[in-house]
Amino acid sequence: MKVLFVAGDPKPERWTVPIKELLPEAEVHVWDANGPAVDADYAIVWQPPEQLFEREKKLKAVFNLGAGIDGLLAVPHLPPQLPIVRLEDAGMSAQMAEYVLHQLLEASRGMETYREQQRQGIWKIHRPIKRSEWPVGVMGLGHIGKRVARTLAGLDYRVNGWARSKHDLDGVSTFSGTENLTDFLQSTRVLVNTLPLTEETRGILNHRHLSQLMPNAVVINVGRGEHLVEEDLIKAIEDGHVARASLDVFRQEPLPADHPFWQRPEITITPHISARTLRDATLEQITGKIQAHHNGQPISGIVDPSRGY
Repeated sequence: MKVLFVAGDPKPERWTVPIKELLPEAEVHVWDANGPAVDADYAIVWQPPEQLFEREKKLKAVFNLGAGIDGLLAVPHLPPQLPIVRLEDAGMSAQMAEYVLHQLLEASRGMETYREQQRQGIWKIHRPIKRSEWPVGVMGLGHIGKRVARTLAGLDYRVNGWARSKHDLDGVSTFSGTENLTDFLQSTRVLVNTLPLTEETRGILNHRHLSQLMPNAVVINVGRGEHLVEEDLIKAIEDGHVARASLDVFRQEPLPADHPFWQRPEITITPHISARTLRDATLEQITGKIQAHHNGQPISGIVDPSRGY
């Protein structure tokens, strides 16, 4: 068995050494743009070059070092029948739930108010929140979206969920399909986006949809930067319909220094850190799947290119 690591890490041994430990029978190679084909059976990739699929013609499956595979599916010369396997959780859903919860509490509990009072030496207690006034809507009910929704529902926030297809989730009211999107948005004050990026979801956070949210809305985007129409968010803020937004992903990363988001006090910016890939958990999952596939056993996480996830 030959495994090819293609991720552009300046220290690939951080990955290849544990891969070899987990798959002692495998030959583990690092991608060399100027080298010959290694006739790999499996490739572990992140943002691979298109030359990979031109050169390596014997691949049985490709394993992505992340849950988002929109970039990989856009690579030219990707063989249409080659199985693409996305990363399932590997510690990311807990991180994402923490991040979303933190941003929700910042807004619902008014924590910036208390920080400002501390700066001014003011001791003042504000009334407790009513969770009924902070209904949350989670867009995308994959593994991460479900974890986020369950976490918030477990703290007695009213949580709605929306996805393209129907889902059932204890403690969460679910909506499905474009025909129910308006009802979902109109019952949501805090909109959390965890959707995968597809042609159907690109630009879904636009002015028309943002304006359908409840008044004084909060937008938390941890999906993809391309989900958000950036100028529409600024317009919704200036219209007074969106009170604040927490953004962890952007169309261009790093966010340019002259981007207008930097100057908006209503917008919280974080540099794509809501969920980081945990190396040990990631490699245990991927190598386990490689071994299973090599042994002819079924594996989960195979992407349907027609759906984009």
